[in-house]
Amino acid sequence: MTFSRTRVLAAAVLTVATLTSVALPAGPPAVARALAKTPSPAHSCVRSDPDADPRAREVLDIARQVQQELDLKSVILRVTVDGHELVTGALGESMTGVPAEPAMHFRAGSVAFPFLGIVLLQLAEEGRIGLDDPVAPWLPDLPQADRITLRMLGDTTSGLADYVTDQGFLDALAADPFRHWTPEELVAISTAQNFWYEPGTNWSYSHANFVLLGEALEKITGTRLDHLLEQRIFGPLGLRQTVNSFTPDIPTPVQHAFTASRGTYEESTFWNPSWTTAPGAVLVSDICDLTRSVEAVGTGALLSEQSFRTQLNPGTVGLPGPVHGCPKDVCLPQTEAQHFGLGVIVDRGWILSNPSFFGYAAIEAYQPDEHLAIAVSTTRNCGAPDRNTAQEVAGRIAALLAPDHPLNVG
Repeated sequence: MTFSRTRVLAAAVLTVATLTSVALPAGPPAVARALAKTPSPAHSCVRSDPDADPRAREVLDIARQVQQELDLKSVILRVTVDGHELVTGALGESMTGVPAEPAMHFRAGSVAFPFLGIVLLQLAEEGRIGLDDPVAPWLPDLPQADRITLRMLGDTTSGLADYVTDQGFLDALAADPFRHWTPEELVAISTAQNFWYEPGTNWSYSHANFVLLGEALEKITGTRLDHLLEQRIFGPLGLRQTVNSFTPDIPTPVQHAFTASRGTYEESTFWNPSWTTAPGAVLVSDICDLTRSVEAVGTGALLSEQSFRTQLNPGTVGLPGPVHGCPKDVCLPQTEAQHFGLGVIVDRGWILSNPSFFGYAAIEAYQPDEHLAIAVSTTRNCGAPDRNTAQEVAGRIAALLAPDHPLNVG
């Protein structure tokens, strides 16, 4: 059985100074593994008292109902209001006989993309780059590198085809999900295809943009990407459980994942996620860090007010959608209500990311008017639907806590 594109998407979507380059690891050599950050042993992500607030019990009841309806193996969630915990909980099992716990780590996928956008905007604030600088100085071998800008990589308007739409890639991934993919291999799949449109004239989701943006950020700063994220994002935000890995390893405790994408229900926890984004930004996290992450992204905590506005709308609003040569389910119209920013989805007032791949599904969503943050991670039993089920949990929680602000991503 072959993979379909929707089964492996790392992110479901609608929705100058002198610059120094540095030698960077192309794969996962021992030295890179040794330097990779490991989670802090001090961990406070635990279940909250469900009776501390009447709404907490209602949230857990909603999650339990969705778990039963959709045949989910586990649901881990956290909800905060004004930065204060409303509820933290876990339902079901990580593995048979192993209860799910809030402290468990899971793959975070596209949660990395807002972080890459924030770093890019910080560098622009510091005057080290301009968002509309062509990428040629850092990515000289990229076709149309003199026309593609840093902004276009961050808001995915470069026109580069998404390698996840390539059937040859999907077949190779299905045949060997443990394979390690290099950035060069991934980008080559995209650049071997025609551009879907002229750079900057439309919008389409493409993983290649973020692989390339990660490489550009490393060359602009002379700092390896995992270190750059630690210095500028994880450290300042106190994300002690959000880590990069150059291997398929996930630090314990682990929320295990399962999928039937190859025709047989099987464990997929340690399938290799190297294809999902740039090395150094292949993240695992826990539900408490995921909540803190979206609180920071949703409030612009690490950016100036102007840069935050740019992250939410870098110029994508108004781009037309389907054009000849670009799949209609990829080139989507960008409206004020629903559009992609610099690494983030903006959907009817919600600011969010929603990774889904290899049996893992998650969402981190922030509603600015309500100061409401919702984070959910789900895994599936063999009867569960092949879609991002965490979104359904979050959507029903939003209907309870913010009825004037529906969260209906999909």
